[in-house]
Order: sequence, then C-alpha cells, then structure tokens
Amino acid sequence: MPFTESIIEQAAIDWLKDLGYTHAFGPEIAFDGELRERGDYHETLLLSRLQDAIARINDDLPAQAQEEALRKITRLGKPSLLLNNHAFHHLLVNGIEVDYKGDDGRMVSGRAYVVDFDDPDNNDWLVVNQYTVEASHQNGKVNRRPDVVIFINGLPLAVIELKNAADENATIWSAFNQLQTYKNDIPALFHYNELLIISDGLNTRIGSVTSNKEWFLPWKTVEGEGTAPASLTQLEVLLRGVFEKRRFLDLIRYFIVFEQERGAPTLKKIAGYHQFHAVNYALDETIRASHDKRAAVEELKGVYKTQPMKGGESGDHRIGVIWHTQGSGKSLTMAFYTGRLVLHPAMQNPTIIVITDRNDLDDQLFGTFSRCSEVLRQTPEQAASREDLREKLLGRIAGGVFFTTIQKFMPVSPLPSGEGKGEGILSDRHNIVVIADEAHRSQYDFIDGYARQLINIAHPEFRAELEKHAKELHYL
Repeated sequence: MPFTESIIEQAAIDWLKDLGYTHAFGPEIAFDGELRERGDYHETLLLSRLQDAIARINDDLPAQAQEEALRKITRLGKPSLLLNNHAFHHLLVNGIEVDYKGDDGRMVSGRAYVVDFDDPDNNDWLVVNQYTVEASHQNGKVNRRPDVVIFINGLPLAVIELKNAADENATIWSAFNQLQTYKNDIPALFHYNELLIISDGLNTRIGSVTSNKEWFLPWKTVEGEGTAPASLTQLEVLLRGVFEKRRFLDLIRYFIVFEQERGAPTLKKIAGYHQFHAVNYALDETIRASHDKRAAVEELKGVYKTQPMKGGESGDHRIGVIWHTQGSGKSLTMAFYTGRLVLHPAMQNPTIIVITDRNDLDDQLFGTFSRCSEVLRQTPEQAASREDLREKLLGRIAGGVFFTTIQKFMPVSPLPSGEGKGEGILSDRHNIVVIADEAHRSQYDFIDGYARQLINIAHPEFRAELEKHAKELHYL
C-alpha cells in the first residue's frame, strides 16, 4: 500500500480516538452536511458544542451570565490575528468576567469558564478532518481546508497539517508554508488556536501561531519517563504525548506565554517537552519537600507519569536539581515552574525567591519573569538592597515572587551573639521556595560561602536540617 497523506491522516485520527476523542468528518458537520453543526463555512467554532459546554461547566451561573460568556468568547474584536489570539488565551485560562443580577436584584460579578481544566471528562473532545473554512477578501471569497482540527468544547484549539513523505516535492516545511497561507487567508480559525502541528509522517513538529521554522520543535516523549523508542513514529509520539487529555489541558493552562522584548514583536511561546515534564516533576517534588505529610489535596483527574524521586522524604526541604544545556530555555522553565507553584492549592500561595550571584544574571532573569507575568499571575519584584530584601521578606504572610543576589543575605552588621538560635529569622513558613540559578559554590557552600548567611536567617529546624545534610548537598 502506498504511503499517502490520507493514510497519515487516518493514523492521526485513530491515535486521537485511542485517547478518547470522538471523530467527525468535516463535510458531514458542515451546514449542508448530514449532521449540520455549522451555520456556514465562515463559522470557525462549533457553537452548539460551545454553548452546551458553558452551560455544563458553569451550571452555578444564571442563563444571562452564560450568554454573556458566549458573546465575549465569540466576539473578540481585536484588530489582528495575534491580538485576538492573545485575548482568547487569556479568557480561556483565566475565565470570562460576567455581570448578572443576583437573587436580591443587585448586580453581581462572576467568572465563567469555557473549558474544565480540573476534570478532563467534563469536556467535549473532538477531532475533525477536512474542515473547510471560508473567508471574504478584497478579491472575493477563498476556501481553505486544514487536514485535521482538534476541538475542545467546540473551540478549534489545534490544527494539524500533513504532507506525504513519499512525495519529494512535499516536505514537512511544505506543511509549515501551508499553515502560513491559512493564517493569511482564514485568520479567524487561528484566533482560537493554541497549538500548530506539522508532519510528513516521518518528521513531526509543534509550534505556535508566531513560531518560525526554527521554533517548530519535536516532542520526544510520551509520558516523560524517557525518550520514546524508535519503533514509534514522531507523529504518534507527539499526539500521544501532547494530546492525552490531562497533558493537553496542563500544556494550555500553564505552559504558554506571550513574551515581548523591547522593540520586538510579541512571541507566543510553548514549553518544550523537556520543560513540560521537568516542571511537573519539580512541582511534585516541591510539594513533597515542603510538607511533613503529603498535602491532603484532591489530585487533578487524568494521567501523568514521570521518573520517581530517589531518596526524597516528606518535609526534607530538598527539591532537587534541573539540569539545562545552553540554549534549552532555562529561564522559561523557571517561569513555568513558578507559575505552577503559585496556582497549586497544596502550596497555599507560596513565596518564591530567585537567587543568583551576579547582577547581570539577576536583571536578565527578572526581565524574563516580568515579561511572563501573566503565567505568574502577579508582578515579580527585584530587591534593590539588603534592607529592601529584608523588608520584602520579613514577616510576609503569603505570595510574592522576589529576585535577589545571594550577597544581599549578608548582614549589614555582624549578627548578634545569639546567632543560630533564631533571632535572625525572616519567616518560618513551609511554603517559601528558593530557586538558585547557576548554583556556583557561592550559593551552596555552608562553611564559608554566602549560603551560610542564607540559612542563618532560616527557621532553626530548617537550618539544622540543612546543616545535617551539608556534606551531601551540592545544590538546593
């Protein structure tokens, strides 16, 4: 049997069906098809599915609030594809603010959601092939038909474009170029897009609406336990690794940022497979290390697997190390990790302290985090001096993302003779997380390095635990 594009398309559909997606053929759900889920080819959303989902997920809101949520999500009203895409992403992950009359007749503010991120099974999962979209241009109407579109609750969140690897004139980059044509000709479809996939059956890449060729990257693992075996095609690995329901929801919710450096266009960035799994792994270890007993928090429904921690004990205050090679996105990994910590209920609104030992690195990381403030759900702060650092941390009840060089933990004057008995404590909370970047000896040496000053202002029990493990701890 020849290796054709239709075979690749059917294989992709079958793998998604294995993950629990239902399948529909584009022409059948068109306005003139048997199932008629669309009013016309200009409609990019499956509105009846979206309306049903809003009612199902927000059954505590009155009908008028649900209708307002539907109106806002379908009328984004921005002047460009990227601005609409950014606006949609914000509404998708944070919910839609709605106003409605309460039982007492007064106006009440609420928040409606179009996707249930906590319970994957409370969503409608659909894969559609040959999905025709029509748009009007100055020179008339144009029709385009993406190969595969993945919908959650009627929202077209992912587009897959396929080419035939057996055709020497149609490479994976032919699929990339086809997506650029779609963005130009039928931009309304991409207002709601989160992920773009290109594949020729042999090579497969994932990117965003702003990704150039360089940033369409492979996904090399399914469950995060190791690199996928060579017996699996790249397309199967990516589909099973990304579009498993729990992972897909997490990727959308926690691992997408819109970043703009001064004078440069906004870029929509998606975590790579190594960042995604490293952060989820680190999150689990942080919860373990920061609690005497595993927090009694209901786990999110779905499947997530990764390598187990060896030797870690509950409440030992030791999370571990994430090792990055140059250019692998260390700063974004740290931002994604912080964003996950901030939102996880087990961490109870933690305080995050990012430590470096160079001013230029401190400024660089602070700049990255500042541009990623949406994923952090707060604005990070940079300690200007030792006094400023102490003021920010002393007696803080909860929250905050702070940047400092470790030198600022040095006392302004020698510590009193009572050092070591707790007089210098800044906080005794369990949910303060310290992230050390480029942990050189200045940051982890408990004998005569700066780390000695850091633990001097820690809780006595924490300090004793660190000193106990000083010989074996090379990184915190």
